Amino acid sequence: MKNQYFKLAYLLFLFAITTSVFAQNKSTNKPNILFIAVDDLKPVLGCYGNTLVKTTNIDRLAKMATVFNKNYCQQAICGPTRASLMTGTRPDATKIWNLTTQMRDVNPNTVTLPQYLITQGYTTSGIGKIYHPSSAIGGVDPVSWSIPYLKSKESDFPAEFGIPANGQYQLPETKDRMTPEIIAERKKQSKDMAANDENPKSIKGPSTECIDVPDTAYQDGVNALLAKNQIIALSKSDKPFFMAVGFSKPHLPFVAPKKYWDLYKREDMPIASFQEHSKNGPLIAYHQSGELRNYLDIPEFATLPADSLRIGLQLEKQRELIHGYYAAISYMDAQVGILLNTLESLGTLDNTIIVLWGDHGWHLGDHDLWHKHTNFEEATRAPLIIAGPGINAGKTSSLTEFVDVFPTICDLAGVAVPKNLDGKSLKPLMLNNKTKGKEYAISQYPRKLKKAEMAKLGYTDSKMMGYSLRTDQYRYTIWMNNFTSNDTFNESQVYASEMYDYVKDPLEKVNVVKDKNYTSISATLKSKMIAFFKSQETKQ
Repeated sequence: MKNQYFKLAYLLFLFAITTSVFAQNKSTNKPNILFIAVDDLKPVLGCYGNTLVKTTNIDRLAKMATVFNKNYCQQAICGPTRASLMTGTRPDATKIWNLTTQMRDVNPNTVTLPQYLITQGYTTSGIGKIYHPSSAIGGVDPVSWSIPYLKSKESDFPAEFGIPANGQYQLPETKDRMTPEIIAERKKQSKDMAANDENPKSIKGPSTECIDVPDTAYQDGVNALLAKNQIIALSKSDKPFFMAVGFSKPHLPFVAPKKYWDLYKREDMPIASFQEHSKNGPLIAYHQSGELRNYLDIPEFATLPADSLRIGLQLEKQRELIHGYYAAISYMDAQVGILLNTLESLGTLDNTIIVLWGDHGWHLGDHDLWHKHTNFEEATRAPLIIAGPGINAGKTSSLTEFVDVFPTICDLAGVAVPKNLDGKSLKPLMLNNKTKGKEYAISQYPRKLKKAEMAKLGYTDSKMMGYSLRTDQYRYTIWMNNFTSNDTFNESQVYASEMYDYVKDPLEKVNVVKDKNYTSISATLKSKMIAFFKSQETKQ
């Protein structure tokens, strides 16, 4: 009996030593990275001060992370802003300004964040939407991943529901209307649609869906479980990992299991208080809410006033859409919880770099706009939350941009920051939330002029680009004809300008760019914009 006791004690001693050595070996490695991309998520989160939304898990992450309160995307549309974040360079460098250009067609030698981390000893793995599918080879950019990209299969969904129709819907009557034959017929009909970002050539169903199904009846629920298993597998390796997980909700259509809809009351939904165009604002700043109008149930609720850039959506439908947006956020939040719980169960939650970001903002009726595709605050401001091992939680109101994410991850991981990036590491802001960062953030958005307007102005090209400079208090936007920041600024190419004072006018009701009371400020901001153009020109 005594010998058995000593044998057991010796084995326990060996186990303790082995565990200690293993922990020390792991501790000398670079930190693991969990990289969470969320489609169309604006900063309506508890940690951003929203008291209505239910985001328990993201708020949990925020309590161990830095919340960047004034973070801005480079372009308020999926393809360009994701290409920009993933390469650490601005849209005029990536040359991705739309949903159709493939980034390696125009920049074959570009190096993405996960691609660079492979050279620094990382295993890189991904699932879900990280790049916009049309911007990346195979929808995923294979060279970014050291192991094959994860994709779900039919058996991952509950057998009683199967794969969602068109990747989105589980309601039986909707699935009946979304058969492959019907979709093929609609694709033929869609050829007459305008080929631009506001009217994409894709097949839509209803704008919302509320049905009592498990989380895994939809893609995000399946992806969360696949990502969980991948994290567990990757954690068994001696190599650090970069695990990218892309969630598609709250992107349209607003579908989520009923239990997430039940978290909210329709009558509590916050209707936008200002649903007009800004006074003195140029029409080019707005759009037709075409992405939303493509959904089958929208036209009957759109009043479509004489002004063709308005939608006039009935309040009944506005409340339903906002309800759906909130439900979809809470559904996505639950999937984030699965990832956090996985890290916690592995004992690595506090020792992992965790980055959560929404690729841009989203208009929910303000300015009579729905979805993104503008240079306004609601479209360009986007959530960014970063947790770094050993860094205290906090919030900063310093201006930041998505081009800063690439260098920040490198800095936190202890690897060299490539010299060709447009962003700067945010680690100093994480270490001291009161540190002053950038003087301004830059966003941009392209438009096209109609032929009649071109002829009237004597332009030979319809391409327009709006550049928007956001300071702590102001937004200055300048619309340029046939121009990118790679070119030399020419005053004759200026088509229109805007300026908004967020202290006096947080809803952007009045464009004050020509107001005599703002003459000096407007001139100063314009000079900063021209200086920014000059700084980009010299990089080429």
